[in-house]
Amino acid sequence: MGIEIERKFLVKKDKWAQVVKTERSLFRQGYIVSDPQKTIRVRLTDTGGFITIKGKTIGAARPEFEYPIPAADAQQLLDDFCYAELSKVRYFIPHDGHTWEVDEFLGRNEGLIVAEIELDAEDEKFSLPDWIDKEVTSEKKYTNSNLSVNPFNNW
Repeated sequence: MGIEIERKFLVKKDKWAQVVKTERSLFRQGYIVSDPQKTIRVRLTDTGGFITIKGKTIGAARPEFEYPIPAADAQQLLDDFCYAELSKVRYFIPHDGHTWEVDEFLGRNEGLIVAEIELDAEDEKFSLPDWIDKEVTSEKKYTNSNLSVNPFNNW
């Protein structure tokens, strides 16, 4: 079983605007199931499709299984099986031995920018880039599954 350990932060937009962004991908993702115990997500990116099953979050960790699927299958699952979805541009930013994944949300979540860092252990030390703002790891309103049904522009 895979374990995802992830911390999530808001981004200082003025400083983020100054960051050189070389690697990015457009994501469309939808949810087949989303409740506190489990999430089943479908994602379509520039490079292909994925289906991901995540378990209950405890602290910053949760079980995660992610599998590549054909892009056409991801498209069909998004169109026919997902009850909610969102789109975003994800940037991959290296910083001090880690890669930060920074999401600029689109559509009804436009204006929200969230940065995530995946860790090997919950107590792993890491440094924050100067464009990182408040930590929101434990705030459920910033989860992608929540944003798909309760978008940022409604807050």
